Amino acid sequence: MKTIKYLLFLATLSLHLISCDQSSGDANKATDNSAGQNDDDNIKLQDRTVKFLWRDQFVSASNDTFSSIYIDEEYCKKITNLEKAALGYVATFIGNECDWDGGYAEDRSNLKCKILTALNLGYQCSEKHLGFLRNMFKNDSKVLEELKSESCPTTPETSTDQDTFDLITLTVKGNQIIVYFEATGYFMRDGMVLSWNETHHFLVENNHISLTKKEKSEVKQESMYE
Repeated sequence: MKTIKYLLFLATLSLHLISCDQSSGDANKATDNSAGQNDDDNIKLQDRTVKFLWRDQFVSASNDTFSSIYIDEEYCKKITNLEKAALGYVATFIGNECDWDGGYAEDRSNLKCKILTALNLGYQCSEKHLGFLRNMFKNDSKVLEELKSESCPTTPETSTDQDTFDLITLTVKGNQIIVYFEATGYFMRDGMVLSWNETHHFLVENNHISLTKKEKSEVKQESMYE
């Protein structure tokens, strides 16, 4: 099963790289700090569970299954800044179909990632991206340390070693936001595939957010060629 999943991953990657060259746009080239700054300061969070991201969707038109990331775009249209901050934080450190927009830039400033694009947070590690998160997590010193520009990863999906999301769900319960995700890491030099899941717990206070707990499963390791 890992071999089939890996082959699907490579096939989808090739199609994605072709389409990126053809459809690269200017949507994420803004560098202002107003990313997603909805007027929701006084909007109370609604208890709910959302399947935000998933993979391996069957497409009836081609009668085939594609190993690509899919995002609930309708949810993104009405997302609150607090939920956006939780998802944006998680997406900062795991690959999500990231590739250079218009070709590689020497300063690595144009890495376009699927989740950040859906959340209107600009390029990976841009001021639009990190500035928004720093503001939302301004009372969490540990997270702020993680969000320093020099430690922000810029890894395209063409990298030899990379990781990616397979599933993300978000749950709101009162003043808590819980993000659960499943991820897979591909290490081509070693021919290994790692898989694990994590649950991140966030606390909402005074229209800002802080990370209170991370839970991570045991990491499963398998050969890429089995």
